[in-house]
Amino acid sequence: MSIWIILIGFMILSWIVSATLKSKFKKYSKIPLDNGMSGREVAEKMLNDNNIIGVRVQSVEGQLTDHYNPADKTVNLSPEVYNGRSISSAAVAAHECGHAVQHAKAYAWLGFRSKLVPAVSFSSKWVTWILLAGILLIRTFPALLLAGIVLFALTTLFSFITLPVEIDASRRALAWLSNAGITSYQNQEKAQDALKWAAYTYVIAALGSLATLLYYIMIFTGSRR
Repeated sequence: MSIWIILIGFMILSWIVSATLKSKFKKYSKIPLDNGMSGREVAEKMLNDNNIIGVRVQSVEGQLTDHYNPADKTVNLSPEVYNGRSISSAAVAAHECGHAVQHAKAYAWLGFRSKLVPAVSFSSKWVTWILLAGILLIRTFPALLLAGIVLFALTTLFSFITLPVEIDASRRALAWLSNAGITSYQNQEKAQDALKWAAYTYVIAALGSLATLLYYIMIFTGSRR
C-alpha cells in the first residue's frame, strides 16, 4: 500500500512540476530580449563563441520538441523557440547548445548516455509488454518478470545519467548568456528560473522511475516466498 502512495505522489508531483514549467515558459515567452535576438540567432552565436563548427541549427515541428542530436550534430528548436525573441527562447536555445558544447568537449556523462541509447531504445519498446506478461505468468515463468525488471532498470539508470547531463547543459547555458551579454541582470534570473523548473522534470522522472522499479522488484521477491 505504501509503494502505491509513493507512486501516486510522484504522479501528482510530476503534474505540478509540468504545469509550473509550462506556466513559467509562457510567462517568460512574453518578455523580450533587450537585443531582440531570436532563438536561432542565440544558438548560432553560442556555437560560434565556443568555436563549434559543423553543427546546424534548425526548426522542428511540435511544442517542447527542442533537443540536440549528437548523431547528426543538429540543434533542433521548436518553432516558438527558433523564431521567438524572448527570455524563454534564449534560455532553451542556449541550453540545447550546451549539449553541443558537451559533445565538442567530450563531456563524460553525455558520452556514457549516448552509448546507452541503443539499449534503452530496445528496452523502451518491449519493457511494458514483458513486465505485463511477467506479472501474468509470475507463478509459471518468473524469469520473464525478472527480465522485465532488468530492462526497466536500464531505463531507470538512463534517467539518472540524464540528470548531470541536463544540469551541466543549463549551467553552461546560463554562464554564456550572462558573459555574452544576451541577458541583463534581471533577465538572467528569469532564464535561470525557467531552466531550473525544466531540470525538476528530469529529477521527478528519475525518482518516479526508481519508485516504479522498486515496485516491480517487490512483486518479484514477493512471488518467491
